[in-house]
Amino acid sequence: MFEKLHDDYQRFREVEAALLDPSTANDPARLSSLSKQRGALAKLAEPYGRYLELGRELAETESLRDVEQDDAMREYLEAEALSIRARQDELGEKIRDLIYDNQAGADRARLIIEIRAGIGGDEASLFARDLFEMYQRFADRRGWKFETLEITPTELGGFRESSFSVSGEGAFRHLQFESGGHRVQRVPATEAQGRIHTSAATVAVLPEPEDVEIKIRDEDLQIDVMRSGGPGGQHQNKTESGVRITHLPSGVVVNCRDERSQHKNKAKALRILKSRLYDQSVNKAQAERSEARRTLIGSGDRSQRIRTYSYPQNRVTDHRIDLTLYNLDRIMLGDLDALTAALIDHDRREQLGEG
Repeated sequence: MFEKLHDDYQRFREVEAALLDPSTANDPARLSSLSKQRGALAKLAEPYGRYLELGRELAETESLRDVEQDDAMREYLEAEALSIRARQDELGEKIRDLIYDNQAGADRARLIIEIRAGIGGDEASLFARDLFEMYQRFADRRGWKFETLEITPTELGGFRESSFSVSGEGAFRHLQFESGGHRVQRVPATEAQGRIHTSAATVAVLPEPEDVEIKIRDEDLQIDVMRSGGPGGQHQNKTESGVRITHLPSGVVVNCRDERSQHKNKAKALRILKSRLYDQSVNKAQAERSEARRTLIGSGDRSQRIRTYSYPQNRVTDHRIDLTLYNLDRIMLGDLDALTAALIDHDRREQLGEG
């Protein structure tokens, strides 16, 4: 696992040596290029350098212990070797996490989630709203910023469609595996005979790109205005503040009517558009590298049923990793930590070949 990392570490040392060369200071272009290379390599190279140094300390300590004749000194050196080995193991785990985050793009801090009601009519729309509120509560618990982008409500208070952004340290890491079909089994409030119904919603997780990652030309956009679909009241459907943006080359269409300001709706629609286009480019690149990942976790396939929420049994089952938890009530209140941690651990072992 550390083979490529060792090559990067050697390159890091070469870059650092070049930066110390007096001639580099006289060449602004070279200085800038080397500084950028150092910054990109340092995140993994610096802890790996400390890992190698601990390895050398361990080898030296064990060598001294093996030739030491004094029992007390041998005991001291043995304790020192155990301490160094523990620090090296701990650092090794942190490096594995960094490698995983780097490979999976999990170090991103911003994402957009889209939820759509599936089969099940009004009950599916109510479930879609429950999922929206579940993620909102999870974000609040984690101290992340949660911003509603677009909601299409139904007459009974459900959400036919919704989208929102989440930003904060670890946000993408914990929510990246939510894409797919979510199924619920429960007795709807409108069910007079107490029969259990099954309905569904789909979730799509889109990493929100930095501006430098996705460039959209103005001439590739068709922008239309429409009646706003806000929360109601005297302004409902009175002003043309809603925005529809069509990206002509790809055919991707984004609607945003949540704000009363056309300017704000356009800005939100552009964010969603950029995330969808970025998601398409990432999926295309992954498909070109490999026809199929070893694990379906994080594949983003909305047609794949990933999870079932059974209210009568207070049970949640994630079908991808055969995980069942009997705390649905807590999960719907935003307590997703055990669920997301299990998904991260499974994917981490798959990615790093530790499964």
